[in-house]
Amino acid sequence: MKTTGENSGSANLLPAVLIDFDDTAAEQNVAELLLKRFGDSTWPDVRLRFRAGEINLKEYQEITFRDILADQVTMQDYVKSHANLRPYFKELREYCLAHDIPMAIVSQGLDFYIRALLDGEGFHQIPVYSVNTRFTPRGITYEYRHTRPGQEARGNSKGLVVDRYRESGHYVFYVGDGISDFEAAGRTDVLFAHRTLAEECVRQGIPFQPFTDFSVVLQALEEYVGNGHRPGAPAAPGDGPAGSSGNRGESQP
Repeated sequence: MKTTGENSGSANLLPAVLIDFDDTAAEQNVAELLLKRFGDSTWPDVRLRFRAGEINLKEYQEITFRDILADQVTMQDYVKSHANLRPYFKELREYCLAHDIPMAIVSQGLDFYIRALLDGEGFHQIPVYSVNTRFTPRGITYEYRHTRPGQEARGNSKGLVVDRYRESGHYVFYVGDGISDFEAAGRTDVLFAHRTLAEECVRQGIPFQPFTDFSVVLQALEEYVGNGHRPGAPAAPGDGPAGSSGNRGESQP
């Protein structure tokens, strides 16, 4: 099992599974799915600016969703009928529940479409660390609850969420696909990567396991538990990272 973080090799740490959403938990990039259906015709130009480094992900997201006229229910219904979770997500979730292992979504995407797919598939209790949104007569408003002090303009920090789980005594399995996952990649204990994240890890010498579906994550988790590492969630040191959505009975740091 390839590892990356300081906790590597510690026999007494409790596992936790953190998963990116777009192109990872979901087979599709759900944000782009919505933009292609409901977005302004200029959104691909904004995406080019983002990919060129002219604007950050926070700016890209807020600009492209700003002109969408569809309401929340319409977009959530579209997600439920046009997106799906990657194979073995259900089996991984069932294993985590059976062994009291925390499993959460960590995304810089928007909560309303993440919850639409999870809830539509029956995963109501999976915590979601993402951008919190509210639909108002003036449009969508955004709240970033997981930012590093002084870096609020960059939006939510996936690395911050990983740090909080590790500081709470967890051995973190992280699954991701893009540049937004790179901050978390070097801070986690076991990394599963594909697409852009895998390419960047190769360039920078960060160890990872290739990922196409959640069977490899499940196998690694079973191996970790089978080797005598303690499953189960530790006693929470507080209410957890402020503002995490989807906290419906699952233990979190």
